Amino acid sequence: MSGPPPVGSLHDLAEQRLLPDHQRMDHATLDWISAQPPEGPEPPTLPSEPPLLPVPRWFATTQGPDGIHGLLHNARVSHLAAILAAEHQLAPEVRLALRVAAAVHDCRRLTDRDDPDHGRRAGQWFLHHHQTVTASTGHGALPEDLVALAATAVAQHASPPRLPSGQELHDPRGAEFVTRLLRTADALDRYRLPLTRWWPDHGRLQLQPPAWLPRYAHRLVVTTERARLDGATHRQALGLDSR
Repeated sequence: MSGPPPVGSLHDLAEQRLLPDHQRMDHATLDWISAQPPEGPEPPTLPSEPPLLPVPRWFATTQGPDGIHGLLHNARVSHLAAILAAEHQLAPEVRLALRVAAAVHDCRRLTDRDDPDHGRRAGQWFLHHHQTVTASTGHGALPEDLVALAATAVAQHASPPRLPSGQELHDPRGAEFVTRLLRTADALDRYRLPLTRWWPDHGRLQLQPPAWLPRYAHRLVVTTERARLDGATHRQALGLDSR
């Protein structure tokens, strides 16, 4: 029989290699994250589509929605993906497919530790539930080709990158390009993780973001997680509802 779960902040537990299967943000870890912003210029004030917030029942476990791969993470990645999509001038319908993919990319995780098959599970789940997902966002149904595009990006986001052809790399409607955008947005939200060695290596991101975006992503983690810890709902923490 296993003993009681280890006690301490995520940061302390990570340093001791004692992170549990299910992990939630805490004040001490967030204070440590907040004190270490990445280098880079101050982010501009920019208009962007609001985050798409997934629904708790879409998650594979009851701990999932409030975990470090939960509602706030998926919503932030959808927001960061929208920024990257705008930077690369994706068509509105492809941008929506990417945002929707980002909003559900981790919803079928079974654990906050290694779960190499979670992308495939989430991609399959999305194929069966895409109408429910898009309806929840207030948008109409995606065309079949964009459903397949979003599902492919979700399924492949956690797989080792392959070497794409030049055409694939620059095709704004192609699965490889959209998957790279999703991976980059996902990586930019790694500032929520409790050790800096797990934070994004800007030189190794799938697509190079604007110089100000890492600082923006770090600030987004701190503000949304702080609001949630201080009693805000997920929607309030993301600025979707007033407190």
